[in-house]
Amino acid sequence: MAAWIEMISDDEADEDLLGVLKLARTPHGTVDNVMRVHSLRPNTMRGHVILYRAALHDDANTIPMWLQETISSYVSILNDCPYSLANHWANARHLIGDDARADQIEKALHAKRPHEAFDGAELAFLIYAEKLTLNPGAMAQADVEALKAEGVDDGQVLEANQIIGYFNYVNRCLNGLGVTTDGDVVGYYKNTE
Repeated sequence: MAAWIEMISDDEADEDLLGVLKLARTPHGTVDNVMRVHSLRPNTMRGHVILYRAALHDDANTIPMWLQETISSYVSILNDCPYSLANHWANARHLIGDDARADQIEKALHAKRPHEAFDGAELAFLIYAEKLTLNPGAMAQADVEALKAEGVDDGQVLEANQIIGYFNYVNRCLNGLGVTTDGDVVGYYKNTE
């Protein structure tokens, strides 16, 4: 079982759901469980796909993709969400392209000690992500000013904020419905080996 609730297969989908499933297909041609879990309510799947692609895969984003995926992974670690972590750490590792560096980052993130692998703006993003995830009511203008002090512009602050907000949303959805990666192709980048 890939979730604690029913998920409708393509074979059982009506026309409306088939249209949304088409929108949700990955580059692998599959629909991941993170999206299929919405199959009983296609409108939430549609909204989820659009939000995901706007937050994480928008061509206008200027935070490097590997760092977007690393921020996503850190939020997923903080929320203890194995589904998102499996997918987005696979993406980050692929994009980092250096196994030793990826191992160092992974160790630091799991220890919740990002300062052991990062400094400057990269570290500032992860500090912001941790506070926004674990203590959102304590956020203050100083948290954004700390990013700006490291050379982060307002658009990048917004990008990071949306990535962090999205992963807090999706981690809770996945954990709350018991969604697993069973049957998924893990990661955005298909393994060709």
